[in-house]
Amino acid sequence: MKETRQAARRRGRRPALRAVTPIALVAVGALVCLVVAFRPGHQAVTGGSAGSAVAGSRGTATPGRESAGPTSPSATRSHSPAASPTATARPSTASARPSASNTSRTTTTTASLSGRIRPGVGYRGVATMYDAGSGDGACSYGPTDDVMTAAMNHTDYETSKACGAYVQVRAGSGATVTVRITNECPTGCAPGQLDLSAQAFARLVNPVAGRIPITWKLLSPGDSGTVALRYKTGSSRYWCALQVIGHRNPVARLELGSGGAWRPLPRTAYNYFLAENGGGCGGAIRITDIYGERLTVDGIALRPDAVQTTRLQFARH
Repeated sequence: MKETRQAARRRGRRPALRAVTPIALVAVGALVCLVVAFRPGHQAVTGGSAGSAVAGSRGTATPGRESAGPTSPSATRSHSPAASPTATARPSTASARPSASNTSRTTTTTASLSGRIRPGVGYRGVATMYDAGSGDGACSYGPTDDVMTAAMNHTDYETSKACGAYVQVRAGSGATVTVRITNECPTGCAPGQLDLSAQAFARLVNPVAGRIPITWKLLSPGDSGTVALRYKTGSSRYWCALQVIGHRNPVARLELGSGGAWRPLPRTAYNYFLAENGGGCGGAIRITDIYGERLTVDGIALRPDAVQTTRLQFARH
């Protein structure tokens, strides 16, 4: 090639050189493209999204900071349920016959949906006790024979996001008790504080102690039956409110199928998800827990104040 170019210069054929050079460059470029295309590990870009969720994967919770220990005193108290219709007793969902005609469960990879109470995180605070009475409370579950319950402090209650959560409480002596959050402790309770039923408090220490330091963490229990749903009294296709009952893990979101799309509902402090304009009331329902798992239920009748069971439950973590 070198001799050819030199000869071309000597003969004054520069125009021919300009014609040959682009052809050579095109040939070299095509060879490079072929090498890259067939290089091991090379992957062509397709129309699929790189962030698409894969069925069977689970979202992971991001650990948060421990809550600060409370400083204000607390005496034995009785919490009143939030303003909402009187609920019926919560039945056992394990043996109830499912009424939903079509149900499904899927898992999606999402960012953590947990709020202040995060999986895998230990919290510090104090335990006090209150008279649980019939077992009803701000979460509006209704009377219950389960006395292993607790009222979550106002901050960690987080507009009822703590409702239904199972929490393991540990005293300094090493004694433990598992409680379900069914109530809210008013603003007098500091972040990290749990107001236990008198029966649950007695599992940790002699009730005369009144107040003890504790640590606690979120649990995902093994035996928790199946999820149930309840429309609030007064619900219709023009206005409705929905409650999730018997869920193993805390519920992060509830959506109604409306117009071919899913519409998330805002959550109330009395633990119902509210559809003020009625869109989707009586239709398909999708529930998501704090791990990102979604349960879809289609076939729940719009019957106010009736507990309707499903065949579904969130996975254990």
